[in-house]
Amino acid sequence: MTYVLRMTKHVSKFLALIVVLLLVLLIVLLSPWFVGNASAQSFWTKKVPETQAEVELSYAPLVRQASPAVVNVYTKKTVTTRNTMRDLFGRRFTTGPGAEQRVQNSLGSGVIVASDGVIVTNNHVIEGADEFLVVLSDRREYPAELILADERTDLAVLRIDTGGDSLPALEYADTRTVEVGDLVLAIGNPFGVGQTVTSGIISATARTDVGISDFAFFLQTDAAVNPGNSGGALVNARGQLVGINTAIFSRSGGSNGIGFAIPAEMVRRVVDAAVNEGMIVRPWLGLKGQSVTFDIARAQGLTRPVGVIVSEVYDDGPADRAGLRRGDLVLSIDDREVFDQSGLKFLAATQSPGEQVNLNILRGGRERAVTIQLAVPPGATEADLVLLEGRHPFTGAEVAELSPRLAEELGRDPFETGILVTRIQRRAYAWRVVRPGDLILSVDGETISTLDDLERVLNRKPGRWQIEIDRNGRRISGTVTL
Repeated sequence: MTYVLRMTKHVSKFLALIVVLLLVLLIVLLSPWFVGNASAQSFWTKKVPETQAEVELSYAPLVRQASPAVVNVYTKKTVTTRNTMRDLFGRRFTTGPGAEQRVQNSLGSGVIVASDGVIVTNNHVIEGADEFLVVLSDRREYPAELILADERTDLAVLRIDTGGDSLPALEYADTRTVEVGDLVLAIGNPFGVGQTVTSGIISATARTDVGISDFAFFLQTDAAVNPGNSGGALVNARGQLVGINTAIFSRSGGSNGIGFAIPAEMVRRVVDAAVNEGMIVRPWLGLKGQSVTFDIARAQGLTRPVGVIVSEVYDDGPADRAGLRRGDLVLSIDDREVFDQSGLKFLAATQSPGEQVNLNILRGGRERAVTIQLAVPPGATEADLVLLEGRHPFTGAEVAELSPRLAEELGRDPFETGILVTRIQRRAYAWRVVRPGDLILSVDGETISTLDDLERVLNRKPGRWQIEIDRNGRRISGTVTL
């Protein structure tokens, strides 16, 4: 019994020692937290503003500077409609007195970019409209004329007669330096409620997979942008124009925090072309490329996928004259990285024909610098369209030789060749054979490259033609007899 008591006393002393040691260790571990927490509380402690600047800290001065240059754009469009009904077999027939006309009104936003009354907005804001009215932030109203509408960039340029008054205008920001995280404000007229300002950041740059326009290279922002904001301004902390708000990603029609803006560098290019030339002629590089996958990057000795591989070079085009070859990997243009054909195309299109751009390419494992002088794509334009007449399968079709320039104007592949059907007259025989957008490839076994080729074959008048066309990448062939 004595032995048991002695063991119990030793165990008690041992346990007490362990408890003391644990308490000391706990105090040592928690002491930095108390100190850090005290300093954190000190850092975040609210205090009474000590200066007038601290009292007035807000976006208000920035908004006062930028908002007068953002306007409302009202459009009117006269639409002719007919009263129609369907019978039991689904056939349409007209009822009532005939055609009726009604006026459709729409509203968007715009930005004054020149003090003499030059305004830029989205093409989809004014598309198809007959009349334009611009209302300034101070409620002054001006009728506007359309100088240029560019569907491919979704930009339009208007001009108003200010009567000699100088208007507030936004200067362009250098969007080459825009980074994710930069503070921006979106100014516009969402839902027609009046001018509204929302704040956010640039959440992504160089978005090329949006599919809004042919020259897709958008700035993405989480600033709330809603219907009616189209054509409005996205400005930076200096009150400069970063971009024109053009679209949102939304399943409900409202803002989900993903908005897209056309960068100011493209806006400036379109505005300058509208004011100085009255039309926009886009330069081109004269090459076709494909994006780099991870496997291709690894084969090229790159640590990550970047650049565009040159798959085709147009003979005697800018790239050909500069010495580019198939298989070259274009890493950057004017020190700006590219990741796909859309980005390369956009950056070239922000320049003017005759200007030079510097490409950094990878060839044979070695980087090289190449200077390319941009040029206007060669060949026919939309002004060279020809209406086919006579007794043959293409009677009533409007066609043109598909050239790089015409392809660029129409948003097609500049490397396509053949005779393009652009339009067909109503009730023309050609409707039985072709559709607008078709490429006439061959007739009676002869390849058709020029209008002379086509006219020569059609004028043989055999009464029977073997025709091959390309429709949306699918080849269709058949025989037509007249």
